[in-house]
Amino acid sequence: MSFLHSETFAPLRHSVFRMLWLAWLAANLTMWMNDVAAAWLMAQLTNNATLVALVQAASTLPVFLLGLPSGALADIVDRRRYLAVTQLWIASVALVLAVSSVAGWLNAWSLLALTFANGIGLAMRWPVFAAIVPEVVSRQHLPAALALNAISMNASRVVGPIVAGALLAGAGSAAVFALNALLSATAFIIILRWRHTPQASSLPAERLLGAMRVGLQFVRQTPALRALLVRTVLFFVQCTALIALLPLLARRFGTGASTFTLLLAAMGVGAVAAGVVVPALRRRWSAQRVTAIGITLYAGASVAMGVAPSLWVAVPAMVAAGMGWLSTANTLMVSAQLVLPNWVRARGMAVMQVATMGGTAGGALLWGQVATWSSVPVAVAASALVAPVLLGVMARWAVRVPGDEEVQPSPPRATPTAAFDVDPLAGPVMVTVEYNIEPERASDFIAVMEATRQARLRLGTLQWNLLRDSADPTRYVECFVDENWAEHLRRLQRFTVADAQLRDQRLSFHTAAEPPVIRRLIGAGAAHG
Repeated sequence: MSFLHSETFAPLRHSVFRMLWLAWLAANLTMWMNDVAAAWLMAQLTNNATLVALVQAASTLPVFLLGLPSGALADIVDRRRYLAVTQLWIASVALVLAVSSVAGWLNAWSLLALTFANGIGLAMRWPVFAAIVPEVVSRQHLPAALALNAISMNASRVVGPIVAGALLAGAGSAAVFALNALLSATAFIIILRWRHTPQASSLPAERLLGAMRVGLQFVRQTPALRALLVRTVLFFVQCTALIALLPLLARRFGTGASTFTLLLAAMGVGAVAAGVVVPALRRRWSAQRVTAIGITLYAGASVAMGVAPSLWVAVPAMVAAGMGWLSTANTLMVSAQLVLPNWVRARGMAVMQVATMGGTAGGALLWGQVATWSSVPVAVAASALVAPVLLGVMARWAVRVPGDEEVQPSPPRATPTAAFDVDPLAGPVMVTVEYNIEPERASDFIAVMEATRQARLRLGTLQWNLLRDSADPTRYVECFVDENWAEHLRRLQRFTVADAQLRDQRLSFHTAAEPPVIRRLIGAGAAHG
């Protein structure tokens, strides 16, 4: 297969990635088929625009609510087993939907409830898969691998609606949900065939709440991720109007499910086309420029869909929308993956997912209400007004993609020991580091220590201070607190090459003959007596 030798398809040469990609393709087919069947079924059950838009919200709201816990779990447990469980959950929900549809039990509210349950599976699935991909491909091939994942999602956006539309027309929604259950079970089996060896650690597993705190803290202390989150929320608020209200827009051009699925497929075609060329565009242009073009293209497509008089205008507009959506969404996700080190990758991508689904759910509610107050075409066209706001945000907050040294693990150093047996959960642990600094270099040292504060907090430290000795103006004491002894040791294992370089910078200011004195003070419980 000569196409595998092109840069875009190079990751498929790796058997593990190829196997996981096929599982991802099957999983995405079930997602789009479920969305099509649920949205169309809701449009048959009710004419209420808000309830129709709520199908999209019910699908994405669980991801918003559960994204961070699922990301934390994906960083703690065996990722292979966790991914397999997510597919089993989705298969079970699809089976319940199929049985309920055959039995005639579904109404608007039960459909929303089961769509919400399916969304729980999506919330569990996406962060762990996003974290797995960089484990099986090199950083060099990561943009192409993520583009292939996007191609998988959007090829399924084409095939899924076509298959779902045919089944809806010929056999009804129950057949769509039954096929979803079969595909999800197939993905479950494929994932179980992957022989994954989790990284061994002598430390106890992170606790869920602590892992969530550290993940949020990493995001808060990483300016590039904060900027990406703002961009992601605004873009998905904008783009959701067209997707959520498409079943009602389709009614202008025909009354059958085939019109709706044609428009969804057109969007998928545009996204697949963009997925093939975007990696090459990112080599020529900055991520900032690619996302700006994508945002503008999607906004123009939304305006066109709002005023389209026929399918001859609507279909090309949806192709353009797919190209704009993929160019923007995929570039945002690639940028996030490049910022995140492996130890926090699932949590970081979960936060990005929360931003994505929060923007999607909020946009669905917002534009559904606008459509209720005015009309569906007006709501879709009005959503394009968000684009200038997003372009302004991009111009103000540029995203700096870090070099390899900022995510590459540093060679391990000797593990600190204690003079007595320490319970791994004993804490808090206060660490003090004493430096001797020449007064004329104090301002430069303080600047380096400000970078040190951000780095330590990013790795999980609870609090940090830099103190100066009132009796000796050359003596500075760095003081920071870790949650417990296990977290203290775990933080040291998270050091990157950039963290090691920053440590060397700090030490270069130290003037004493001996290295800085380091003390580790462990909570003895007196405060609780």
